[in-house]
Amino acid sequence: MSSGHRTMTLFITVILGLVVVILGLTCAWPAWGWPASVGLLAIAATMIHRLLRPRPAPADFEPPADADGQGQRIAHIALPSAAPDYDFSFSATVLWLLLDAPEDAAAVNPAALAVDAVLQRARAVTARQPPRHCALTQHQLDAALATMNVDATGRVMAMARDVALALPEHDRERLVKLADVRKDEDVWEHERNYERNKRSYLGDDVLKDPGSAVVWWLSRNEQEIEGAVERIGMLAQLSAAANNDTVAPPFEHLVAPPRVDVHEEDHLSAAPHGERLDMDGVSFDAFPSDQAVDSFLAWFGFSAEDPDVRLFAERLTRLATAHGKTEVVDALRHRFASDPPERGETEPRRSEERDE
Repeated sequence: MSSGHRTMTLFITVILGLVVVILGLTCAWPAWGWPASVGLLAIAATMIHRLLRPRPAPADFEPPADADGQGQRIAHIALPSAAPDYDFSFSATVLWLLLDAPEDAAAVNPAALAVDAVLQRARAVTARQPPRHCALTQHQLDAALATMNVDATGRVMAMARDVALALPEHDRERLVKLADVRKDEDVWEHERNYERNKRSYLGDDVLKDPGSAVVWWLSRNEQEIEGAVERIGMLAQLSAAANNDTVAPPFEHLVAPPRVDVHEEDHLSAAPHGERLDMDGVSFDAFPSDQAVDSFLAWFGFSAEDPDVRLFAERLTRLATAHGKTEVVDALRHRFASDPPERGETEPRRSEERDE
């Protein structure tokens, strides 16, 4: 008898005893009524005990145990997964019960029918699962194969226990590598999208024109108004480079002139008088023309009509003479003299200026 059975019997007996006591006190039973009620209570307790006692199993009932001819172990059976070429390795113990059949029914191999029925049920489960979920699929197979089901022929009932499901080691390694590659590819794709969006933001929005570039810089440095003004030329040049264009005319005066390399300067000074030079694919005369002199003076803010241009040219002539730049001296004097001086006249003047 189980503990639950005993508890229930005791509980009902106590309830009946209380009912008998209440009735006896209420109805004022005679003295002989109390022993009679106790006897009736004992009989009732015995009947309740028999009613609540579990019934034994029939003598002819045989559970589907591992009797001879009733079980078979199968191992390393390939079952498909949801991914092509990645098969599970299935192992289990197949149990079966042979069902009654008509007298004229053909003889069957119950073990083969049971194994086939279990494999079909297992295949239906594994074919829907990805190979990386091998452990989860094994638990699902345990539940799917844990009940006795009739096979397709109706001759046997089959189930499986001790189910084991595995994935070959080389397939597991491939899946790990593929997962790592997919993760790296996702990270790379996100980084590339971020870089593409950043380039689009800078090229199409920030640097589309000098004004947008200045506003962008000022939005990041709200307190540096003077710094924004000082950087207008640089930002205009950066905007032009980003759009493969030249600096807009309104901003040309704010762009610093290109620096002349010292080696290029020495190369220019070493060129013979009047000879053509070729630098970076551009040819020009080593002897400056009047137009070149005017452009040079315009860079300093002097025009041909400026009354101070001759004084400035004279000072440049003295400076060039002091450094031995005879070509520059000749070009300046040629530009501001009605008749170009002879080569011989230049040397005495240079010597006089050196003496001074």
